[in-house]
Amino acid sequence: MSFQVFVNRCRTAVFSFSLIALTLVSALAQVSSIPGSERRPMSVAEKNNLYCAGYVQKAPIDTANRLVGAVGEADRFNFTQPDFVWLNAGANKGVKVGDVWSVVRPKGQVQTKWTKKGSLGFLVEEVGAVEVVRVKADVSVARVTTSCEGLLLGDLVQPFQVRTSPIFTERPAMDLFADPTGKASGRVFMTRDGREMVTKEHTVYVDLGAEDNVKTGDYLTVFRPIEDGNILFGPDESVNARSYGYESLTYKGGKFSNQSARKSGNEARGHVVTSGKAKAGRPELRKIVGEMVILNVKERTATALITRSYYEIHTGDWVEVQ
Repeated sequence: MSFQVFVNRCRTAVFSFSLIALTLVSALAQVSSIPGSERRPMSVAEKNNLYCAGYVQKAPIDTANRLVGAVGEADRFNFTQPDFVWLNAGANKGVKVGDVWSVVRPKGQVQTKWTKKGSLGFLVEEVGAVEVVRVKADVSVARVTTSCEGLLLGDLVQPFQVRTSPIFTERPAMDLFADPTGKASGRVFMTRDGREMVTKEHTVYVDLGAEDNVKTGDYLTVFRPIEDGNILFGPDESVNARSYGYESLTYKGGKFSNQSARKSGNEARGHVVTSGKAKAGRPELRKIVGEMVILNVKERTATALITRSYYEIHTGDWVEVQ
């Protein structure tokens, strides 16, 4: 093959590649111009995080309607998608085919030291949802459409309520040294899964509710006061401020410890300045550990989803409305 033929073929290949690239760009531009092809808003919480989060409620719950049977009850105790269950509500209570019910499980009164409000109410687990497929006089048959966990006979059914998740938006970087806002503050008193340390995408419960004027979509800063104590217990200081015993016996070099604390006084004649003394009289400091958004608000509490965490978040940590 001559050199000129080789050059001509290379030119042809480059032209063909450019034509293909131009065609692809044109096609993508046409697709983006189709109605409905725009990027849809993204929710902060969906499905499990939105409808299986649970809540702590103060007002009494309606216990009239519940699961009383299941097609597979002779073989097992738990029921999930797409099992059929029986409700003790039928035409006598106005139930219709197509009705959707939430399935909940009250777990008991919340007892926690992480609040000053007193009684917060009782924990309600959200375990799933069912859709009515057959209605009889005083019972109805429903199919399990959502199961956060296994449904049990005796679980309560409540009218299904559509929830709206906060829409995801680009937020500024988390300010680890942000000043307090002065708005409502409270505590993380419990987590959805009973864990004591959680991070991003975990669900928690805080003692801020409707009585504190918080609402769905509010963002909370999670912080921890920096007090006088430390995590580790041991000697007061890791290195004593001795001024002897460090020099060489032969060369008599500098005799001071390289890591010791300073001596007080403007001529360094006083006592050692320990960490405790250094902290004395300082203003209140705090360590910002994360951020969360409120998903559901009850009378005295709210359910929130952790959206960002810089450190692990503990039960007992403080929260403040941004």
